[in-house]
Amino acid sequence: MTILASLSPRSLAAPESGIVELVNYARGREGLIPLWVGEGDLPTPDFIAQATQESLKAGETFYTWQRGIPPLREALVRYYQRHFQKTLAPDNFYVTGSGMQAIKLAIEAVTSPGDDVVFLSPAWPNFAASAELSGARAIAVPLNFEHGKWQLDIAKLEDAITPKTRALFVNTPSNPTGWTASHDDLRAILDLARRNGLWIIADEIYALYHFGDGRAPSFLDIMEDGDRILFVNSFSKNWSMTGWRVGWIVAPAEIGQVLENLIQYSTSGVAQFMQAGAVAALDRGDDFIAENIAKASRSRDLLCDALIATNRVQTLKPDGAIYAFLKIDGVTDARRTALDIVDKTGVGLAPGTAFGEGGALFMRACFLRDPGQIATAAARLAGYIASL
Repeated sequence: MTILASLSPRSLAAPESGIVELVNYARGREGLIPLWVGEGDLPTPDFIAQATQESLKAGETFYTWQRGIPPLREALVRYYQRHFQKTLAPDNFYVTGSGMQAIKLAIEAVTSPGDDVVFLSPAWPNFAASAELSGARAIAVPLNFEHGKWQLDIAKLEDAITPKTRALFVNTPSNPTGWTASHDDLRAILDLARRNGLWIIADEIYALYHFGDGRAPSFLDIMEDGDRILFVNSFSKNWSMTGWRVGWIVAPAEIGQVLENLIQYSTSGVAQFMQAGAVAALDRGDDFIAENIAKASRSRDLLCDALIATNRVQTLKPDGAIYAFLKIDGVTDARRTALDIVDKTGVGLAPGTAFGEGGALFMRACFLRDPGQIATAAARLAGYIASL
């Protein structure tokens, strides 16, 4: 038996990321405009970095609270009061080593091997892969795509539920589609979960990136005491902290010890000096968030207007998140086309094949970048589309 063959079947089945494949293929090329991953073009603001440096200088480098330092959990309370008009307690918050770990721990908390988790697709691929690595089955329910717009079909979601289903994973605003659930959508999903005794894992990382009036609708607006909802989130997008790998879970206080145990036996917590930076982000970062959202809105319009004007692209301006999900007429192999686009135009897009069922004919572009750079990328892409 070879060394590789001696590994566990579950680990061998972990898929290669279709996004990372493109990044590795073209990373570092001269003149590249990288729209393939979900991050902006600004580094972490100085006031966050300075808070981290001060913590390091103060010697805050020892083991610390598994659930997160009290000042950070209290800052999360204030953040939710300001942005969600929801009064929560510090015992509702659990700091994790990234949004990805928040998702992984949420899956492990509510599923056992052999259970099903139903999710809406196209979707960020890491959720389904993480569920499968935990021994659960990830069951995709495609959103409907008509006239450039994505919509939820609640009947399809209900049809996917079986006696093995333990949870629904709902990402809204959605990566990659930009689909944003209405309050009516959320009520229908929550009613479905209540009737079937299911948990909801709610990924609302893009809640503030909403291009309507105010933030996007949230399960926090409609839930009641006793509802089984775990909210997973990250510092990555709002405050340009993608490389920090700090996230959090919002959960009923009754399961706090379980979550603390899961953190203990995976990472044993997040470094205290990084949490100090996260406190500064929450308490002093609202203006920076507003600037990021305004930039994303301008760049969204530039990119989508230019591509829609080609009359060869099916899409509408997304209601939320930071992505345009594009269906280019004549494209039948998104992976091959993404490789061709980066070779011929220097624009890096993520192939829709990376996002599962319903995404194979699409390309994803992250527009959280300088509008001038987005205009250049849009012109290059429009030229490429015209040549097809």
